[in-house]
Amino acid sequence: MPTPDARRSWRESLAVYARAPVVAMLFLGFSAGLPFLLVFSTLSAWLRSAGVEVAAIGFFSWIGMLYSIKFFWAPVVDRVTLPLMTRLLGQRRSWMLLAQAMIAAGLVGLAATPPVGNLGWVAGFALLVAFGSATQDIAIDAFRIESASDDMQAAMASTYIIGYRGGLLAAGAGALYVASAVSWHAAYLTMAALTGVGMMTVLLRPEPRRLAGGNKPVLEPRVRAFLRKTRGQPRAWRHVGAWVIGALVCPFTDFFVRHGVKALALLAFIAVFRVSDLAMASMANPLYIDLGFSLATIANVTNVFGIAMSIGGGVLGGLLVVRYGIGRMLVAGALMTMLTNLLFVALALMGDRLPMLVVTIVGDNLANGMASAVFIAFLSSLTSRAYTATQYALFSSLMTLPGKFLSGFGGLVVDAQGYASFFTLASLLGIPAVLLAVWVSRGMPGRPGA
Repeated sequence: MPTPDARRSWRESLAVYARAPVVAMLFLGFSAGLPFLLVFSTLSAWLRSAGVEVAAIGFFSWIGMLYSIKFFWAPVVDRVTLPLMTRLLGQRRSWMLLAQAMIAAGLVGLAATPPVGNLGWVAGFALLVAFGSATQDIAIDAFRIESASDDMQAAMASTYIIGYRGGLLAAGAGALYVASAVSWHAAYLTMAALTGVGMMTVLLRPEPRRLAGGNKPVLEPRVRAFLRKTRGQPRAWRHVGAWVIGALVCPFTDFFVRHGVKALALLAFIAVFRVSDLAMASMANPLYIDLGFSLATIANVTNVFGIAMSIGGGVLGGLLVVRYGIGRMLVAGALMTMLTNLLFVALALMGDRLPMLVVTIVGDNLANGMASAVFIAFLSSLTSRAYTATQYALFSSLMTLPGKFLSGFGGLVVDAQGYASFFTLASLLGIPAVLLAVWVSRGMPGRPGA
């Protein structure tokens, strides 16, 4: 990690985007983004166009719960070896390839299944895609963290975000275009073929180097202590107990041992960093519509300016972390996220002014793109290389759950107080994140005032 006394030049900072691990995340990001819409909005469009009732389509949204509980099987991805595949490819690449195979199989199954009269099969194949996608996310996160040092993590996160957006575009607009020009069957077969992008990347990139003994629970002190205490007991019981301690207990105790009394404050920071922008997310589109903007205008502005600024923010975040360090940019990201929510307050007060809509979407997406890249780098720096998948899955879940929970109450606040008051409150929710970011940054390279 560069320090203020050994700061990299802008040319050296930009050169990080030409590094192979960073470029690889562009294609793995595409692979991660591709299946997401194919079991959500794109699938809903297919079901509705096939005549499936809206009430039945609504239940398909429950499939998304798999993404929120992926930390439950992250220890399996972290520790369990796959017969033959792990020996040939390594722990991370074998799980990525297996997950991609599940995604492709599920998409082929959906392509071959007419929705009407086969909703059970459609749901089953969609669950297979979602489970494979969530599993792939776990493996990719671990692969990314183990593939490069902390100062490259933001750059890798930014190229991942770009690739992820590309996957969303392919699964959204791309699938709809193929469906309208040919058929839904062809659309889902095309998407299944595009999983080859991720598969080729997995086969071409090397397995990252893990800590010695990182996949051998017997080497961990708590596991050794358990085995000593259970001598003479059934071998199967000792084996299961050792695995549970190594895979489930040690990742959590490791975090608290490494950070001591600061661990709870760090977890609080992870929980509140994105509360401000996630809490207001559910009310952004209703605001645009209630102000009188047409759906076409909203779509054009959010697609053209929103996606461009989100990608630009991610690249900028990665560049600035390489240049200035994670600590300083954590404060900047938290502050920008909080302040850009005030743009929505201005928009709510000004009304249907197209220039203000553009400014709002540009500012919001630029800030969120930058903050996301910086925060992913921060989470990666907290993650132990011995428990990569399990710890990062826990952190990423904690990062989004509080904000998503509070977002559900957004409509009640708008009904009672109006949009301007709601977005002001959402902005104020960012104050704890800014204060904790200042505290966290004091112990990191590139801290303010260093």
